[in-house]
Amino acid sequence: MKKKNEQKLEHVWAPWRMKYIQEASQKKCFFCEGVHQQDSIENLVVKRGKFAFVMLNRYPYTSGHLMVVPYEHKAAMKNLSPETKAEMMQLITEAIQVLEKEYGAEGFNVGANLGAIAGAGVADHLHFHVVPRWNGDTNFMTSVGNARVLPENLPDTFQRIKNNWPSQNI
Repeated sequence: MKKKNEQKLEHVWAPWRMKYIQEASQKKCFFCEGVHQQDSIENLVVKRGKFAFVMLNRYPYTSGHLMVVPYEHKAAMKNLSPETKAEMMQLITEAIQVLEKEYGAEGFNVGANLGAIAGAGVADHLHFHVVPRWNGDTNFMTSVGNARVLPENLPDTFQRIKNNWPSQNI
C-alpha cells in the first residue's frame, strides 16, 4: 500500500544508448585509430595538440558536441602526465571559445564519465565532453521522444569547427 508522501520512481528510457554501447564495446578503440589517420570527416578530428586532440562526437547531444582526448590510451587521470592534463584543459578552453563564437553557445556541459559504471561508453580511454547549450535547447527530446534534434549534419559541423579553430599551435 502506497503511503501518503511516498513518491513513485519514474523511469526515463534512452534506448538509443544501447546501440552506441554495443558498437563501442565490439570495436577497437576509435580514439586510438583516429590518432593515426589524417584529419577528416571520417575520423572527425578537428584539432591536434602535442599530447591530445579534439574530435566531434559521432553521436552528439547537440550540434558542436566535442571530445578532448589524450593520445595515450589511459583510463585514469592519475596516469596522464601533467603536460597532457594541462594541454587537455587548454583544448577544452579553446573548444568553448570556438563554440561560443561559431555557434553562439550560451553555456556548456564539460565533463568526463570515468569508468563504465559512471556511463563511459569508452571506459578505457579517458576523454572529456564539451557540449554546447542554449536557452530552450531540445536536449530533453532524447529521453522524452526517443529522438535527437540536430539542426546541422556532422560534415557541416566538422567544417565549421575545423575552419574556425584558432590557428596558433599549443
